[in-house]
Parts: sequence; structure tokens; C-alpha cells
Amino acid sequence: MPFDPASHPLSALEARVLATLMEKERTVPDSYPLTLNAVTTGCNQKTAREPVMQVSDAQAQEALDSLRLRSLVCESSGGRATRYEHNFQRVVGVPEQSAALLGLLMLRGPQTAGELRINAERWHRFADISSVEAFLDELRERSADKGGPLVVLLPRAPGTREPRWAHLLCGPVDMQALSAAAAASSPGAAPAGAALQARVEALEADVAALQATVRRLCAELGVPPQAEAPLSPPGQD
Repeated sequence: MPFDPASHPLSALEARVLATLMEKERTVPDSYPLTLNAVTTGCNQKTAREPVMQVSDAQAQEALDSLRLRSLVCESSGGRATRYEHNFQRVVGVPEQSAALLGLLMLRGPQTAGELRINAERWHRFADISSVEAFLDELRERSADKGGPLVVLLPRAPGTREPRWAHLLCGPVDMQALSAAAAASSPGAAPAGAALQARVEALEADVAALQATVRRLCAELGVPPQAEAPLSPPGQD
């Protein structure tokens, strides 16, 4: 039976565990297969992860057990601790290049073809962006008898030059949740706008107070005040 994420999607945690195994196989082969503790640590990395997660050993074990039932993960015997390795390429039926791209999309979220080429440097060295796009197109056009598409090209977001790709291993992309996550990933924007507005309001209050003081002094001295220029936002003098 072909791997079909549309009818049997992975959970976000299963995708993180699976992609962590795929990453460590390529980046730290001497430590692979991984122990449960290493899987948990890899899932909770603060770098090269989007979103950042806080996964417990129990949660990682539950995800490993679920993936094992789908043959996506295997246990390795030998040694004092149980170790785990993925079986992604054989089960999903994709070449190494496509597996690398899917693993990166599971770990880092939607990315452009250019970002994927850069981020894939330690996974697989693509010759150029067109090579990346060729494998992405192949994953997008995957036939129904093989389980259907595994990636989707997202609409280009406002203010961006290139569209991003997302994986479909967890089912259809929730565009509303994706937009909310993008807003949350750049928390400096809203506070910066609020801080600027507060600064403008404080400056306007200071100018109004100075104008009142000038009027009072002019009245005390019997000097007619000069015409007051209307307040204008900073930068519009």
C-alpha cells in the first residue's frame, strides 16, 4: 500500500521525530541510530527548527512507537540502550534528494527553493536551484497510485519575492495557521510600531506643553505670540 499522507497524515510531533532521525543520519552519522534521549534532544533544538518544540521523552517515545507501526521507524538491537533509525525512503518511495527536501521542510517549515538548496548543504549538495525545483516539481506531481502529492507551492506572500514550498506529510496546509505562525515568528514588528506611536504621542504632548508656556509668557510680557505651525508627524517637515 503506497504512503498516503492525505488519508493517514503524520502528526506534527511524528514529523519532527522522523525528520530528526533523517537529519542526524546525515549530519552526525557516528551517533546514528539514535537513542530516545538523542531523539528528544534533536526534536527540542533551538536552531534549524520551525517551530521550536518542547518534547518530553514520553512524547517522543509515543511518536516513535506510532512511526514504527507504520514502518517509518525501526528499532536497532545491540548495546545497552534501544536505538532508532528511520525507514523513510523505502516506505515513501522517493530518492535521496527528495527525502532531503522533505526532511528539511518538516524540520524548518515552508522555504523557497533557494533556501532549501542552502539548508540542504549537509544533507545533499544540489548543483543549482533548478535541480532543487525539479525534485520539488516531481514531489508535487506525484501520481495518485503512489499516494498523491507530497509538497505544495504556496501563494507568494505580500512583500516577498519568491514563493515558498511546504510539505503535505501532515495533510493539507492550514493557511490560516501558517499566517499566524509567520506573524508570531517576527514579534518585533508589532512592538516596534506601538513604540513608535507612543513616542510620537509623547513628542506631540511635549510640543503642546511648550506652546502653552510660550503663550503664557507672551501674555505676561504683553508680546503678541507668533503664529503657531500645526503639528505634523516626524519626517514630514
